Amino acid sequence: MTSVLVKTDTPVAVSINGLRKSFGEKTVLAGIDLEIRRGEFVVLLGPSGTGKTTLLRLLTGLEIPDGGEVLVPSRRTTVYQEPRLIPSKRVLPNVVVGLRRGKVTQEAGLRALAEVQLDGKARQWPATLSGGEAQRAALARALVREPELLLLDEPFAALDALTRLRMQDLVGDLVARHQPAVLMVTHDVDEAIRLADRVIILDNGRFAIDEPIALPRPRDHADAETLRYRTRFLAQLGVDTRSKS
Repeated sequence: MTSVLVKTDTPVAVSINGLRKSFGEKTVLAGIDLEIRRGEFVVLLGPSGTGKTTLLRLLTGLEIPDGGEVLVPSRRTTVYQEPRLIPSKRVLPNVVVGLRRGKVTQEAGLRALAEVQLDGKARQWPATLSGGEAQRAALARALVREPELLLLDEPFAALDALTRLRMQDLVGDLVARHQPAVLMVTHDVDEAIRLADRVIILDNGRFAIDEPIALPRPRDHADAETLRYRTRFLAQLGVDTRSKS
């Protein structure tokens, strides 16, 4: 039986049971189960084409499952790899686009911009922003809606290495402050370990790994336990990290 996305008001923000999705003869999700609690940061890894973005689209309602049950909060929003700002609107109207107009909404938009360190950019046009600034504006647009579920689809992939690290820190801080449930898709194992409370690896339609990251924050990429996680996850993804001599 095909499920319907419905609201849940429990501490478990996302509850998936037996979720199945196929495209033609290809099975992308083969009866997966998943729970994400409010305030939990879950990162989803996997080879290209394994259904990571499909799972995000199912949670937003942009795809319809072939079977299973999906329970999600009514307030959910997505940040994509591209900022998707409207070129004809200034930054603040982009942040509050689709919300009811009024002083309270404008003030909320300004607070969201301040949280992502874009104070003073409200009247600028999207074309004048750097890549990192544009992505922060997209994050402000997500936060101003006070989501109970935040979906992140490779949000840092188009950024340079230094900006990417800064954005990771910013997102980690904002999630800790606002406490939404988070599901982030990435191909970057180091990014996953740096941010996640839990890492899931999707392979052949099922979860090959679903593992909590039991490391204190901030995390040291050179720590022995961090390297253990890295080696395990890369091995599951088919990458041999052993030196070849």
